[in-house]
Parts: sequence; C-alpha cells; structure tokens
Amino acid sequence: MSTALQGLYRPRTLDEATALLAQDPEAKPLSGGATLVAMLNARVIEPAALVSLADIDEIKGISQLPDGRIRIGAFTRHRETATCALDLGSQAVVRHAASQIANATVRNMGTIGGSISFADPGLDYPPALVAAGATIELAGSGGRRSVSAAAFFVDWYLTALEPGELVSAVILPAPDRGAGVYIKHARVAGDYATASVAACLVPDGAMRVAVGACGPTPLRSDEADALLAGDKSDAAIARAGELLVELADPLDDVRGSADYRRRLIPRLLLRAVRSAEAALQERSFS
Repeated sequence: MSTALQGLYRPRTLDEATALLAQDPEAKPLSGGATLVAMLNARVIEPAALVSLADIDEIKGISQLPDGRIRIGAFTRHRETATCALDLGSQAVVRHAASQIANATVRNMGTIGGSISFADPGLDYPPALVAAGATIELAGSGGRRSVSAAAFFVDWYLTALEPGELVSAVILPAPDRGAGVYIKHARVAGDYATASVAACLVPDGAMRVAVGACGPTPLRSDEADALLAGDKSDAAIARAGELLVELADPLDDVRGSADYRRRLIPRLLLRAVRSAEAALQERSFS
C-alpha cells in the first residue's frame, strides 16, 4: 500500500505510481531529486504532492533483455550507468556520458529517468541517447508505450511525456562490437555542456553522431552520418560538421554565445570521431 506524509506518496509499484499521478494532476514524480529538489528550493515549481519512485524495484538497475537489448530502469543512478560492467559496444556512449555528469555527489543521487524528463539541452544524456538509437519507455495510467529518444526530446525543456506519464526505462539496442564516445566542452569540470558530441562507431565504419547544447533538442543529420560512414578524413569530418552547424539553433547565455557554440561543433566532432576510431582500434586488440 502507498503511504502519504505531508503530500509525499511512496508507491511500491509502477502501476500504483501512475494511478496516483492520474488522480492528482498537480502531483510530480520524484526520482533522484538532483534537479527537482533544486527547483523546489528555488520555488520554480510548487507541486501539490510528490510521488516518490524510490521504492519501485521494477524501475531500478541495468539488465540485458532476452533479445540482447539493454534495459536501464528509470531509477538507475548515474553512477550505476557510468560503471556498468556489461560490454555495450557503441552503446557505451551512454556510459561515457553518465561518467561526465556534474560531480560524484550528483552522480550518486541523480537518476537517468529524472534527468531526461527535464529535457535540459545542456544535459549529457540526450545526445548520447539519440546517437545510440535508444528507445524511451513511458508509463501512464493507460498503459505503457515507447518512443525513440529522437522523438522524446521535443523542444526546450519539453518531452513527449503526456500528463500523468513518467519515464519507466531507457532501452538501448543490442550491443555490437563497436565503440561509443561522448565529448563535452564545459566552462569547468562538471558544468552543463556548452556544446557536446556523442558518436557511435561500428566495425563496418557506419557512424551515428548527435550534438548537444546547440539547440532545443540534440542535432542529428542523416547526411552527415552517411558522409562519415564512407570517409573519415579531416575534410569529410569538417563537411559533416558544417552540416550539423546548419541545423544548430543555440542560445547566447553565460556558458557561451551562439556563435561560439557553432564554432565548437566541428572541433568537437573531429575529437569525437578520432576518439571513437581509437577506442575501436583498442577494442580490436583486446
């Protein structure tokens, strides 16, 4: 049974949690609390109640599904994702991104579901999940549904979550023999990204990249990926960078101007591609 204490509910099943959210449209789900608690303290939001997800075992931990895909429960802490011992191949881009989130305190507290639900463009998970071709599993009182990571991030701080829904899991494709890297530029270690690039490289040379913090959602270009699949020379990477810059719609803020962010994209892309190549080569000798 749920228990309530001054507007705090602690359901033990996902169905119970979604029922509570459906009953009270003003309630908010509470995951790790790394972002939500800060918003509460700053009075940015004042929900009528909180629905804690801490006692729901079905949304915790990382496991490999029978078909080979990797399931990361929404309540999985960043630290757990960053230290996942599974051989993830190119999907390791998500593990690499998790390892660069904020600092040890936040990584020990924050969760993947809570993080992506706020859809801050400067966060580390969004471009990594888009590059990885991840699927986001959503749960509501009406049942479960899944959307691609690319479709989940809709606009500035806006996701595909419907009222009463919450993220229940992130599903990664079955691991390959590739390599995945996440390259981030920030003012200081642990800060939100000024710009970032996530890159997934598989042994046949195919590549999938996504750019973070340079628009309302991660930037993706099929044309850039196709170009990099056939040619990874500096010139080809520069051209792919230009294609991604054309898609960019960054803001001017304390972390950098829009022009500065655009200038970072090709440079970070070059680093990401070369790092992925090095990781793949190292993997082939291991």
